[in-house]
Amino acid sequence: MIKTSVVILNWNGKQYLKQFLPSVIKYTDKGDTEIVVADNGSTDDSLIFLKSEFPDIRLIELEKNYGFAEGYNKALQQVKAKYYILLNSDVEVSENWEQTITDVLENDPTIAAAMPKIRSFREKENFEYAGAAGGFIDQYGYPFCRGRVLSKIEKDEGQYDQLTEVFWATGACLAIRAELFHMLGGFDGFFFAHMEEIDLCWRLKNKGYKIMFTPESSVFHVGGGSLPNEHPYKLFLNFRNNLILLYKNLPGNKLIPILIPRMILDGIAAIKYLLSLKPKYFYAVLKAHFSFYRAIRKYRKFRIINQEHNRAFPDHVFKGSMILSYYLKGKKKFNQFDFK
Repeated sequence: MIKTSVVILNWNGKQYLKQFLPSVIKYTDKGDTEIVVADNGSTDDSLIFLKSEFPDIRLIELEKNYGFAEGYNKALQQVKAKYYILLNSDVEVSENWEQTITDVLENDPTIAAAMPKIRSFREKENFEYAGAAGGFIDQYGYPFCRGRVLSKIEKDEGQYDQLTEVFWATGACLAIRAELFHMLGGFDGFFFAHMEEIDLCWRLKNKGYKIMFTPESSVFHVGGGSLPNEHPYKLFLNFRNNLILLYKNLPGNKLIPILIPRMILDGIAAIKYLLSLKPKYFYAVLKAHFSFYRAIRKYRKFRIINQEHNRAFPDHVFKGSMILSYYLKGKKKFNQFDFK
């Protein structure tokens, strides 16, 4: 069995493969690492391009678009390695990127997953939205990052250059122990896309494992390649999956006190969209809630089983509202949040 498999899930991303796959090949150690492209039912000519231009790259062909979560689940069933590095197709890597993050896992068996520094491909001095320097959540489940709070993105000036335990690692570039990935059943396929890595990291933390950020490795992410940030379906997935995330993983004594205020906050957001003459966004939030209500029966059994582990909030949760702190208290940078 090889040590590391770098697995790129592709869906209609020929332009990104053409632009970024060469950097992955150039800067990845070929000695004990393989590069795999898993095609998620692409309808463009990604497969023709890969077979023609990169015949030596291992290719896994899935019969349809299963989304990010289930696409990776199905692909990784066919990959045998000690570590997986899940890498978006729209990511440019740099020298020693892969070795540095797998070393973090190699040096500490209590670390389940790790991520590098995620900077913007277009503005390389800035962090990138999807992960930045490590992910966190507030007590209502809203995610934010060191280097990115809501849409406020910081310039990387070395302020987060420490090996740090975080709450979640981004799926844009996620190194994880293969054994643990499969032991926990991988990503939640129902999520389709968005929040699935936060859910997986929360489940890992409930098992007593750590999630780490290492600044020694840097990658550059385009972001929004498959689904633009302003797309209503992306909004739907984020709102619905976040509610499911809370329902699955919150401790029993926290479920109602947190879920009810969270729903109120979602309602405020929906009304704001309506007043801003964005009816598609309003209906996206509404549809997300109805989809969540229908899914409760599906997740009730999981929640009962999961209560064995999630008796308390894990570490690295902001015990307040990131949203209210941002808008009412003007806290626009991560280091302004007090986690004590």
